[in-house]
Amino acid sequence: MSKLIVALGALVIAVFAVLANGQGNPGSVSSSQLPLEAHGVLAQIKRGGSFAYPQDGGVFGNRERLLPSQPNGYYREYTVPTPGSRDRGARRIISGGSPPSEFFYTDNHYSSFSRIRE
Repeated sequence: MSKLIVALGALVIAVFAVLANGQGNPGSVSSSQLPLEAHGVLAQIKRGGSFAYPQDGGVFGNRERLLPSQPNGYYREYTVPTPGSRDRGARRIISGGSPPSEFFYTDNHYSSFSRIRE
């Protein structure tokens, strides 16, 4: 019985750890670890440049609540091209602020994010 209680306690702790990481506390990734295509997109965002897709620069609503809570319009999304993909693919950079002061990367279409460390 005590082993069951200990196992359940460990399970509860693990679930809370996963939930805490999923509620506005993304991990991080060094910009040097990003795919090559992301470097160009990041540079374009910082320059306020032109982008490949009309959706780029659109408001990212953070409906998944995986990024830190901010007012609507704070986050913008940009496509990171995926070689061989016939559509926009799943990779994005999300910028925060105006002008952008923080950046996040996802390679799984918003299922998870990593804060980009420069």
